[in-house]
Amino acid sequence: MRAVLDHVGIAVKDLGAALAFYRDALGLEIEAPEEVAAQRVRAHFIPVGETKDWGAGAPGVKLELLEATAPDSAIAKYVERRGPGLHHITLRVDDIEAALAQLKARGTKLVDEVPRAGAEHGLVAFIHPSSAHGVLVELKQGADRPPAADQQRPASSAISRYTLGDLELISLFDGFLRLDGGAMFGVVPKALWARHATPDEKNRIQLAMRPLVVRGARTMIIDAGLGGKEDRKFHEIYGVDRSRNLDHTLAEAGLTRDDIDIVLATHLHFDHAGGFTERDASGRVRPSFPRAQYVVRRGEWEDARHTNERNRASYLADSFVPLAEAGVLQLVDDDQTIMPGVKVRRTGGHTMHHQMAIIESGGRTAAFVADLVPTTAHLADPWIMGFDLYPMDTLASKKTFFKEAIEKDMLVFFEHDPAVAAGHIREEQGKRRIVPAQSRS
Repeated sequence: MRAVLDHVGIAVKDLGAALAFYRDALGLEIEAPEEVAAQRVRAHFIPVGETKDWGAGAPGVKLELLEATAPDSAIAKYVERRGPGLHHITLRVDDIEAALAQLKARGTKLVDEVPRAGAEHGLVAFIHPSSAHGVLVELKQGADRPPAADQQRPASSAISRYTLGDLELISLFDGFLRLDGGAMFGVVPKALWARHATPDEKNRIQLAMRPLVVRGARTMIIDAGLGGKEDRKFHEIYGVDRSRNLDHTLAEAGLTRDDIDIVLATHLHFDHAGGFTERDASGRVRPSFPRAQYVVRRGEWEDARHTNERNRASYLADSFVPLAEAGVLQLVDDDQTIMPGVKVRRTGGHTMHHQMAIIESGGRTAAFVADLVPTTAHLADPWIMGFDLYPMDTLASKKTFFKEAIEKDMLVFFEHDPAVAAGHIREEQGKRRIVPAQSRS
């Protein structure tokens, strides 16, 4: 492992006073601030030197002023407990996953056993101060340094593009939400799942919402995130952050809502189907994609229309009932091809009629697995959500899918992972891992 100093993180309480010193008194240049939604912090970088070890064009050493954007963020708690000052040092590595594996093998205590999204579109992971002589050390792999095998994990809120034969696949983004960590991992103890997903003070973990566009003979979007109809109370309960959302990422992909011909639902829970509809200026709820037909599994539609005490909170009628009223709803009963190259396959488990999308072109296969495998932390068979109504069906479907995904080297899209949009699953000595896929963009 090769590591060089990247930056020094400084927690600030009074940003104006900090800028008055570093910018005005010392004459240093302050870069434009960057919001890191996952950590509820705003980063202000200050270049102060060069790093020659990485070669020409390498980024220089910086100071990082860390400003909390929420009273319950880690930085806010740090400042409250210890006051402003030195928070961490960051060492830049060329392969963060290899570095973490090496440290773990040496018995180093890690705050993060898997990398997560950080500032400057990088991947970061923290080493516990008890293993670094009292210093919080951050490892960083920059976006300019792709990991081994030329694979690169995309930035948490960025779009990513992939080519599959004659099809273009574009992973979009509709923001973050937070759900209870225990519910997300079911019977898995917190001592295990917290290594992969850091909970907040309410025990919630951050999850992304990543719809997928498939462009071929027609243009399809699979799921559409939460959308913008819900009120502030809903956003507070679920920790919603849609400061970047589907409209932004559609535009970045060169698309508008009018370009969508087909909207395919994996199921009708609010974080997947909320974006199917929108509220106009008069307060009327209408389809969000005016030219599209919406394809929904008939059994899922019936379950969503006839809820019970166990599933009622997950189905919000305004997300899907207006589709039928507008005459744009198409119900399908079986596994079938929805458009050339895209077919649906029922998995069950999460809901009775939950389905995934299998995408095939040019002899290659991709899969949009939705809530069968919501994040890369759910690669082990028994890591199943407590939200799943039929967990034994989930278990059976996961086993079948993983075998096929590994044999066919499928490109797998993870709808809720906060850092990884897509990747290839590898299995070594019975343990699965993800190799993030490199985006074309």
